[in-house]
Amino acid sequence: MTFEIIGKEAEAQLNWLDLIESFRAGHRLPKAEIGDTFLYRGKDTLLSRAAWIDGMGSLVKTANVFPGNPDKGVAMIQGAVNLYDDGDGSLAALVDFHLVTKWKTAGDSLLGAAQLARKDSDVILIVGAGTVGHSLRQAYGALFPDARFLVWNRTVAKAEAFAADYPNTSAAPDLAEAVGQADIVTSATMSTEPLLKGEWLRPGQHIDVIGAYRPDMREVDDEVLRRASVHVDSRATTIGHIGEIQIPLDRGVITEADIVSDFYDLAAGKMTRQDDAEITFFKNGGGAHLDLMTSRYILSAWQGR
Repeated sequence: MTFEIIGKEAEAQLNWLDLIESFRAGHRLPKAEIGDTFLYRGKDTLLSRAAWIDGMGSLVKTANVFPGNPDKGVAMIQGAVNLYDDGDGSLAALVDFHLVTKWKTAGDSLLGAAQLARKDSDVILIVGAGTVGHSLRQAYGALFPDARFLVWNRTVAKAEAFAADYPNTSAAPDLAEAVGQADIVTSATMSTEPLLKGEWLRPGQHIDVIGAYRPDMREVDDEVLRRASVHVDSRATTIGHIGEIQIPLDRGVITEADIVSDFYDLAAGKMTRQDDAEITFFKNGGGAHLDLMTSRYILSAWQGR
């Protein structure tokens, strides 16, 4: 059986709104079997993620996360994606790692926002002006085309350079002030100490956090979780794995019962905003099942070009 080798040229066939519809469809299939392994060397991480969805196929994605790479002029994250056929287990595609990661990561947050953010949100703050921040600008711009965007970064010059790449986008020099202006706050940093404080929040906001992927990493403080309704993309890949959720669980700030929903609750209508004053919090954990759904979407779009 032949397989496809899909590179970055496939991006021209992709659409953010189509992707989140494919996520909704994927979560109507039997629940994914997921297996993750994490290996550490200091600040470096080797993360291997595998998923199998009956009716869709299986996938193994390996990511090397080396935070020191950008100082050497090399991308922080390197890896490979292998997509397998559901019927006979044969290799269906080798898909560009960075393409899958970009669309999976931002698409994950976009589906959370589509479910939880106010439809009239018109100011969106991006915290972190790195590669993921750019993907978030593109994704959120597709769902909220008339929104005004702010971007905050520890290095102001980087935020200003980011803002210059997009219309209706400006650098925000003060994080607390920018959070106060925003209807949606989406954060993608490598912080291990919370950057976003619950005391800054106001009713009706949606908080979307992406950056924390290790047990020692957090982007929000406990007060954010106390004030917000808490949702995750997957209980299986956030509880017990990611500090953003597990640290407050261990401290008794929240309990597992306080996690209102994950994407497998979409069909039951649990991942919804209750009213315009509710503060919603969404943790994007980015499990391998979402890589699988994304890779299947990319393969389908590429074959249908």
